[in-house]
Amino acid sequence: MVVAAIDPSSTDITPLIQHPVFWVCAAGVFAVVVLQSVIYYKAIRKAAPAADLTPEQVTASVRTGAVAAIGPSLAVALIAISLLPLFGTPAVLTRVGLVGSAAFDVAAAGISAGTQGAQLGGPTYTQKIFALAFAAMTIGGLAWMLSALVLTPILSKGDASLRKVNPAVMTVVPTAALLGAFFTLVFTEVVKSPVHMVTIAVSAAAMGVFLLLARKLRLPWLREWGLGLAIIVALAAAFFMTAS
Repeated sequence: MVVAAIDPSSTDITPLIQHPVFWVCAAGVFAVVVLQSVIYYKAIRKAAPAADLTPEQVTASVRTGAVAAIGPSLAVALIAISLLPLFGTPAVLTRVGLVGSAAFDVAAAGISAGTQGAQLGGPTYTQKIFALAFAAMTIGGLAWMLSALVLTPILSKGDASLRKVNPAVMTVVPTAALLGAFFTLVFTEVVKSPVHMVTIAVSAAAMGVFLLLARKLRLPWLREWGLGLAIIVALAAAFFMTAS
């Protein structure tokens, strides 16, 4: 049996990021996800008669949801592929592939590496720095999960109270929160360089074209795939602008 060479000071992070323990943990996480999906699917079929849904309608709904998830997942997959050299397949699968918050994970990893005077992917990116970065990502994700577990029941009560007072409020608030979050993310990128600005503009224009075509041509699938396709168009634009 070959034992992976673990050396905290080594810049060869491959033995660590591809360690069997990470693969076992990743497999365990996805096994739980599959089990949850099976439980939810059985619960849906059990509750369907009470909602006047036929088995055929339930199957069609699940199939539609599965197909609709492909488009948004494409964007996450593209980001995950770009992060494989930094974090390795098991870590990317469990963090970016499952949680989907690449922006948070990269930011947390970068901050933790910076506290040690290191840079992600640079000559100072050792196995020790990777361990610190992965710990930061994991602890941050754990804090988010615990916060959601504690705050969700509290916020649900507030949601019910606000809907009784004015149902329109809970329609406007989530939309405003999403717009604020996306504006913040876009603003932090657009000021970096003209290439960033053009790339964002191209991505936004491509997404607008895909949404317009989806409505004009009555292609619902294009609306779901639009995000991933817009990312591909933006990546192509960035490549041609920076290639020399």
